[in-house]
Amino acid sequence: MILIVMGVSGCGKITIGELLAKRLGCDFADADSFHSQSNKDKMHKGIVLTDEDRWPWLRAIRASIVEKQADGTTHVYACSALKRVYRDILRDGDSDKDVTFVYLKGSPELLKERIKTCTGHFFDPALLDNQLATLEPPDADEAIEADIALSPEQIVDKVMKEVQER
Repeated sequence: MILIVMGVSGCGKITIGELLAKRLGCDFADADSFHSQSNKDKMHKGIVLTDEDRWPWLRAIRASIVEKQADGTTHVYACSALKRVYRDILRDGDSDKDVTFVYLKGSPELLKERIKTCTGHFFDPALLDNQLATLEPPDADEAIEADIALSPEQIVDKVMKEVQER
C-alpha cells in the first residue's frame, strides 16, 4: 500500500505523513527531497515552479513508488500533488487500492498562519496564493479528505479508519 498525503504548503503533510508511517510501521518520504536543487532555490526565492520544473520531480517520486511496490512494502509520501495530472503521474494506472491519496484541506487563513510559524522550510509563504489557485481538489472517490482544523491524531485516526474500509 502506498499513501500520498497531499495538499498545499502549511496543511501538515509532513506531520501527518510521519504519524501515518509510524502507525503503519513503515517508512516515510517527503517529496520535497526529490526536488532538484534548482527547484528548491526557485521556491526559496519565491519563484513559482512551472510544470516543466515539476515533471522530472514527479517522475522521480513515481520511480520510488514503483520500487516500493516491487518490494511489496507499505510506504507513506508527503507530496503537494496539486493538479489531477500530477496525481495521474504519481498513480500511473495503479488503482486507488494501490496508491491512495490523503487530501489535507484547510482554510486559506489557517494555512497562512501555519506557514508563518513553520521553521526550516525553503517555501516562500508568498507562494501559497499561487498554490491555492493551482489546486485541483481531488474528487471524493479519488482521495481520503481530512480537515486540518482537526488535531493530527484525529486526522490519522480518520485516515486509518478509511484505509481499513477500502
